[in-house]
Amino acid sequence: MSAQCETAARRSSGAGMGFFERWLSLWVFLCIVAGIALGHRAPGVFQVLGGLEVAQINLPVALLIWFMIIPMLLKIDLRALKGVRRHWRGVAVTLFVNWGVKPFSMALLAWLFIGHWFRPWLPAGQVDSYIAGLILLAAAPCTAMVFVWSHLSDGEPHFTLSQVALNDVIMVFAFAPVVGLLLGLSSISVPWDTLLLSVLLYIVVPLIIAHVVRGRVLKHEHGVLRLARLIRRLHPFSLLALLTTLVLLFGFQGQQIIRQPLVIALLAVPILIQVLFNSGLAYWLNRQVRSPHCVAGPSALIGASNFFELAVATAITLFGFESGAALATVVGVLIEVPVMLLAVRVVNATRGWYEKRPGVVPHEACCPPDLHLHGRS
Repeated sequence: MSAQCETAARRSSGAGMGFFERWLSLWVFLCIVAGIALGHRAPGVFQVLGGLEVAQINLPVALLIWFMIIPMLLKIDLRALKGVRRHWRGVAVTLFVNWGVKPFSMALLAWLFIGHWFRPWLPAGQVDSYIAGLILLAAAPCTAMVFVWSHLSDGEPHFTLSQVALNDVIMVFAFAPVVGLLLGLSSISVPWDTLLLSVLLYIVVPLIIAHVVRGRVLKHEHGVLRLARLIRRLHPFSLLALLTTLVLLFGFQGQQIIRQPLVIALLAVPILIQVLFNSGLAYWLNRQVRSPHCVAGPSALIGASNFFELAVATAITLFGFESGAALATVVGVLIEVPVMLLAVRVVNATRGWYEKRPGVVPHEACCPPDLHLHGRS
């Protein structure tokens, strides 16, 4: 990869996988332990926090989710949408997998594994809620960690940026209908007013705030540097908000987990299968349509990863802290990093095989000359 292309990749993804991201699964495990312990020591505190609601929206969680999501969305330049035609085949494959395959394949896996094969080992009253949580997890493509996965797979930065921006816009309109359809097919009652409020609160409003803040910062002299500095400063708050939300979740879920430790392992099975299936499908389809490897890599990883922050928030809003849906979304956080790192390794290891297909552009020719990803330079 050329020096210029490496610079562009770093602009689009940050400095790669940091210490926290690399050990995210460990932090989630520690949050499980801390949440369970605190839930037993101070159950009254968690009950008070769980009761702070307005229109079925838990206010502490809403605030924490904003701290999680907005710093991530600051990385997204919606003007990158004009670049989707540059790698239209990769964009088409990613959209097909993200919106035409992933939510439905997860629903199918959830029905098979959770609704039937694993049902005897799961709490009977939570089975539908577990299925709902898995559907929520798969119904929105990732918007943040994708930049890390793209960087680690030497992905084309312009494609990654434009694809994420496009997914964000589509998510505003498609998330609620897809979730509502699949929950309805699962015979789960769909509180449409709460679902639409979740879309407004956790997608539309943060996207608008991030876009406005981003635009104002970039208007200043050295705007790109100021934006990068702002994202770095907000990053610890975003991580702290994620960990705090997980502690709250497990503070409420603690007794259930202690009684049923097998639940987490069983919920992980369909999540693992759908990540491997969708990443493999996107990678294979890109090879069939002869997308360059630097597009196929991030396409496969975008097609596999999930916007778990949105899934967690929506699960809590729709079903509550103590629901199986909330627990199922957190299991997705637990296994996200190790599984996606495995997918990155496979993508990198198979580059030679991928580029043997006639008509595939070599990796070295992947980077376009225009490297200004974040507005004015």
